[in-house]
Amino acid sequence: MTEYLTAGERQIDLSSPVCMGIINVTPDSFSDGSQLKKTDCSNFQVDLDKALYRAEIMISEGAVFLDVGGESTRPGAAMVAAQEELDRVIPVIEAIHNRLDVCISVDTSSALVMKEAINKGAQLINDIRALSTPESERVVAGSNAAICLMHMQGAPSSMQKTINYDNVVDEVFDFLSNRVDCCAEQGIDRSRILIDPGFGFGKTVRHNYQLLKNLSHFSTLQLPILVGISRKSMIGEVVNRPTDQRLAGSIAATSYALAAGAKIIRTHDVAATMDAIRVNCAYLGAE
Repeated sequence: MTEYLTAGERQIDLSSPVCMGIINVTPDSFSDGSQLKKTDCSNFQVDLDKALYRAEIMISEGAVFLDVGGESTRPGAAMVAAQEELDRVIPVIEAIHNRLDVCISVDTSSALVMKEAINKGAQLINDIRALSTPESERVVAGSNAAICLMHMQGAPSSMQKTINYDNVVDEVFDFLSNRVDCCAEQGIDRSRILIDPGFGFGKTVRHNYQLLKNLSHFSTLQLPILVGISRKSMIGEVVNRPTDQRLAGSIAATSYALAAGAKIIRTHDVAATMDAIRVNCAYLGAE
């Protein structure tokens, strides 16, 4: 497996795990999106100063990627119109690109948003629908952006209502393998592809921990693995704590993911996650 990810003009070293900081610019994010809204508006508008301040802190704490999302994908969330998503994410992406040296990821499934985000400086597409929406494969194939292919059963609005697997590990693996092949057929080089098993997206708590326990199996696809477990219900339902009190549980799960070969950890808590990464690297490097 290559030790580098090609993302736009960047060659990102993944010989050691790295961190992706989350910047939610949605009013209904399950964790922290509303913290970035303007306080003098009745409707939701992103405060660019707050978003940039959040970005600067995450970079100073060690984030290599910043993942900007304008559509809530929490369980039960409704889809957002493409124009509304553009209004939320594009000013933030443009501001970060103009001021900060970091690889910008956009968390979207919309081909229109992908195209405009790439034009404004995004170098990674983080797609919960794994480029299954119309034109999305073509947009990514026609760019130099990297792509993270994630597994999801169902859609955010209904994914936790009807969950059915015969073998969750095998089915998620087969789905990702198929989507990687489809991307290759469209001309997307493997050096630009990440995979994500999709913790919390159409899975029960038991399914999530089965995937975590068998995460090393996904390394046989010979592609970097991105893991997003920060503050999710798979943590909350085990530790019985609200979202803002799930740091210790998130770091514990992160440690298992790192031990299984995860290369990118997507998180709300960059400083603590970087500590976990550093300890993991020291452990692996000990003789």
